[in-house]
Amino acid sequence: MKIAILSDIKSNAYALESVIKDLKSKEADVILNLGDSFYGPIEPRKTYDLIQENKIITICGNEDRQILEATPAQLEENNILRYVHDELDDNILYWIQDLSFEKIIGSDYYMIHGTYQDDSLYMLEDVSSGKAILNDDKKILDIIDDIKSKFVMCGHSCVPRCVNLSSGQVAINPGAVGLQAFKSTYPNDHIIENNTPDASYIMLDIDDGKYSLELVKVAYDFEKAALKAEENGSDDWGYTLRTGKIDSNH
Repeated sequence: MKIAILSDIKSNAYALESVIKDLKSKEADVILNLGDSFYGPIEPRKTYDLIQENKIITICGNEDRQILEATPAQLEENNILRYVHDELDDNILYWIQDLSFEKIIGSDYYMIHGTYQDDSLYMLEDVSSGKAILNDDKKILDIIDDIKSKFVMCGHSCVPRCVNLSSGQVAINPGAVGLQAFKSTYPNDHIIENNTPDASYIMLDIDDGKYSLELVKVAYDFEKAALKAEENGSDDWGYTLRTGKIDSNH
């Protein structure tokens, strides 16, 4: 069985289209999406349509949750948030509201966006230095806690990683489909940059009790995405979509 694992689409339907085309060429049997699908100045409605058309199994990320929790004041202040709400009708918002925070498929596959304790924290990285540094084995196991699934899948940091743990488990972050760099103030100021515009996902191939993991980078029309973001007033997104870096001028 081939399982395509993806995360952090961030409204980038152009990247998602190319990823779907690629994973179908590799004959994926199922597609898992670890959240943060819709927040962004690109194509949130088209992103939803692609998720539905391709029967992508999706959970809720922190940004998906924040879309639902947005107050009138936040919608007034945040142009991207307002754009997303304008793009997504009530039926789609109800659908997002019904998404699970976590999902266990069988006994071997566990899906979460951030951590069980906080969807805005990273499972695999420490950012106290201002950059994303891989946690050690003990720290990751402490975060995973009593989750016993063989494959523990997380998103949020947008950094692709596959980590073999001393417990025999495998922690997987597929990286980001939609945006390859960002800066955040939580839990402290930090920047994450992948230094490429290419979309990222992971293919997990299970065959007769054995498995293999392939990190896949997919080129797509990032210029189209960047122009759409700029059309919607997000020049900083335009820069990042083209470069995979943060614009120091924003």
